Amino acid sequence: MADTPEGIAVEDVMVKDVAFAELPGSRDEVLEILKNKHISGVPIVKSGELAGIVTRTDLLKNPEEEQIAILMTRNPLTITPDKSIVEAARIILENDIRRLPVVEDHSLNGIITIADIVGAIARLNISTPISEYIGNNVVSVWSETPLSVVGSIMELADVKAVPILDTHLTLVGVASDKDLISASVIDDKTEMSDMSAGTDDDAWTWESMRDTMSLYYSVSKIRLPNSPVKDILKLIGEPETAVLSSQVSDCARKMKRNRIDQLPVINSNRKLLGLLRDKDLLKAIV
Repeated sequence: MADTPEGIAVEDVMVKDVAFAELPGSRDEVLEILKNKHISGVPIVKSGELAGIVTRTDLLKNPEEEQIAILMTRNPLTITPDKSIVEAARIILENDIRRLPVVEDHSLNGIITIADIVGAIARLNISTPISEYIGNNVVSVWSETPLSVVGSIMELADVKAVPILDTHLTLVGVASDKDLISASVIDDKTEMSDMSAGTDDDAWTWESMRDTMSLYYSVSKIRLPNSPVKDILKLIGEPETAVLSSQVSDCARKMKRNRIDQLPVINSNRKLLGLLRDKDLLKAIV
């Protein structure tokens, strides 16, 4: 493998054994893949060709939709396996996405994600301090905030993760969209709608004596519990952190080793200074 970003091809780092769903299909199938494979997006295939992609965000934003064909983003951006990771990083940054299906002759060959590129950056020994790339507009939440509210905050702010602070404004954890999907449950319930056989212009029909037909239908919805976000801290553990002087490749190694998408940047008192997202590291090679 080359020791420069330009010398590393997409096919060198992409995931080749891709978990995918096929059309027609259901949301539950995609949700199961996301939870079991610990990934953030699932390519959708029809007759052997790439048709679209469904992400965790798609599910959280459309909790009542069950059809993959409606949930998925059609005609997603793609890349060929011979391109360099620099080109992949550029496409990802310019289009604010997290993954690129790798396609050759319309067939899905693999997928390259931000995590795959971060893994390559980890091996490049880039010593630039992260202070040059740290992201702005950090949205944080109080540890007592209900998970359902945290989900709404993340959707409104269009962020994938939020630092969790206690009453002393000390960092106690980070909640990501992956954590929310893991904590989500599917509510199945039956609702009823009354359909009357009478009409308002029928003078001989009394309201109380109309023939009524009750229509029962099932509703399935993804729901986040109302328990406080601090309850998931025992599941996600002590957060990995960084300081402003931390080096790019060191942070990339930490993200890769712990399979995380972000690192809170703190001072010596564990006060939050910012959030280094995996996508921020891509700027170091573009």
